[in-house]
Formats: sequence, C-alpha cells, structure tokens
Amino acid sequence: MPAAFRPVYDPANPLIVQSDRTVLVEVDNPKYAEARDALAPFAELEKSPERIHTYRVSDLSLWNAAAAGMTAEQMLDVLTRYSKFPVPSNLQPDIADRVARYGRVRIEKHENRLRLVCADPPLLAELVRQPKIRQYLGEPIDAASYEVEPAFRGVLKQALIAIGYPAEDLAGYTAGADLPVRLRTTARSGLPFVVRDYQREAVDIFHAGGDVRGGSGVIVLPCGAGKTIVGLAAVSKLQKNTLVLTTSITAVKQWKREILDKTDLRDDQVAEYTGESKEIGPVTLATYQILTYRPEKSDEFPHFKIFDQRDWGLIIYDEVHLLPAPVFRVTAQIQARRRLGLTATLVREDGREADVFSLIGPKKYD
Repeated sequence: MPAAFRPVYDPANPLIVQSDRTVLVEVDNPKYAEARDALAPFAELEKSPERIHTYRVSDLSLWNAAAAGMTAEQMLDVLTRYSKFPVPSNLQPDIADRVARYGRVRIEKHENRLRLVCADPPLLAELVRQPKIRQYLGEPIDAASYEVEPAFRGVLKQALIAIGYPAEDLAGYTAGADLPVRLRTTARSGLPFVVRDYQREAVDIFHAGGDVRGGSGVIVLPCGAGKTIVGLAAVSKLQKNTLVLTTSITAVKQWKREILDKTDLRDDQVAEYTGESKEIGPVTLATYQILTYRPEKSDEFPHFKIFDQRDWGLIIYDEVHLLPAPVFRVTAQIQARRRLGLTATLVREDGREADVFSLIGPKKYD
C-alpha cells in the first residue's frame, strides 16, 4: 500500500478527511496553523466557526493548485500527513483524475489565429462532439489541434471548464502601450515606502518573467495585506498603460491617492472614469457600477467602450469576487490583455468562481 495511504490513526493530527472531499480542521490543535497553510493551496474554506473549520477540496480548487504547479501526490501527502484517520480510499483516484484534467487541453498561438491543442486523440474527439465546444472550433489543423478564432478565446475556455476540462491558456498577450513608472522609496507623504517581500513575490509569480504562463491570474491576500500595493508593483513591473476596475468611487479615490503617493506618475496621468467624471488616461480608475450602467435592460452597456479606448497592457480587477456578471462578458472578449485579479476570497455569492478561473485566470498566490 502506498505510504500516502497507510492506515494509521494519529489523534494528534488536526484534520478529518471525508469521502465527499470535505475536510474538518480542529482550530485548537497545536498543528492547526501548519496544517491550514498546507491545505489552503488546494482547498477552499467554507465555514469557520470557533472550534472546527470546514474546507472543501473542489474541482476548481484542485485546478487552481495544478495551475500553480502542485501535483496530486503533493496534495494527497498533505491530507495523509495531517489526518487523524486513514484518508478515504476513493480520494486517491478521484483527486488524481481531477488534477490530471488541467492542461490536457491547451490554447496556443497559431499564425494569425489560435488553436486548441490536445495530445489525447480520444479526448479531442469527445470534445469535438460536444456542441458547446464545436461551435467555437474551426477546421482541424492536424490530428491534435483545431483552429480557434481569437474572439472565441474566452468563451471557449468557459465552455471547456463547464464540461470538466479547464484549458491551459498559452496564447500570450498583446504588449500594450508603454508607460514609464517608478515606485518611490520615499512616498510623497514623506514616509518611507517599501514593497514587502510577499507582495513582490506575488507580482513575480503573476508576471512569470514575461512568459505566456504568466500575465493572467488572481492574487489572494487577506484584508489589510496591501492588495493595492501589489497592484502598484504590477504596474511598475509591466510599465504599461493600465485600467483598474474597482468597487466604488471611494475605492477609486483610494487607488488614486496611493498611486500619486507611491509612484512617480503625475496627477494628469491618472484618470477617473466614474459617475462623477469620465476621463481616460495612461492609468484609468473605473467603477464596476459605471461599467454595468445602461439606460434600459434591453440596451447595450455604453461604457464597455472603455476597454477599447486605449491600448491597455494590464487590466486590474479589484475585489474580483464582487465582479458583476456583465463584466465577465466583456472580459471574455479581451483575453489578449493581461489581467490581474485581487481579492481576499475566491468565493462568490453567485457561484461563478469558474468564470473567474477561465476569464481572469487561475489563483497565482495565496
């Protein structure tokens, strides 16, 4: 029997792993903190009462971990190492199968278009038979790939994850217009300013040295951990025109204060696009409310034009767990732009976490 599934009872451990992929965690256990940190990359916190926290190992949490490079064996090792009781035998094949699904289908550049690539002929044939997939595919290129129009990049990824095969998007991004920007060592307020190590690490993982595996994804940090500073560091790293989408006019004002205080950008380079002011500049701060405004329910969204009015090199989605559903639609159309989501939680009230994964990108840092 593999070491990972040796039937050992250890009452000192804090986890109770259940066959439905829920994990109960004893908060008062001395090993709680290390077990929580080991579990968090591939499980979602669902309930957190005083003594017992409940996590769920969902398909999406497994795919987020897989996108970050974590293997099924590493996940199973965490469950076994910290579990009081033997890990249910159904979990090993179940988790291995789900993790293996990420990356079996890829989207890559092909001449002036894109292509869907799958090295598994039976799986590719099965996908092509699916009407919701086939409508986004062009002609076959070879035995392992099909043409894809760039306009279908986002909706194809949504369709693939809906049937359980999340695509690895390796098609890259448009460069975007340049924007020289430098982070200050002394803020305009006179206080010293340093990007903390974890904030810089989060940006470096997101950027991935400019590789196609970087450039889109979500950074998850707790409240008060400086998500805005992560956004500023990303703008400084990329040196590109940036559109920041956030939750309210108050948040727009806060972003602007931080940008002007901690970077060398001038006031006339940072524009606000809200109900109060509709200006567009090298860095533009907009609210979700203005983007989703329309005079009548049957009308188009007039302010979606902001996505095409500059050559954005980066779009930042602040508090991405609150991203309104209509913004997903326009985000599906701009998959060639780099996209950074910032949030304290990936859990959404409307259950559209899979759309965040497909259209903003997988979790890059937690």
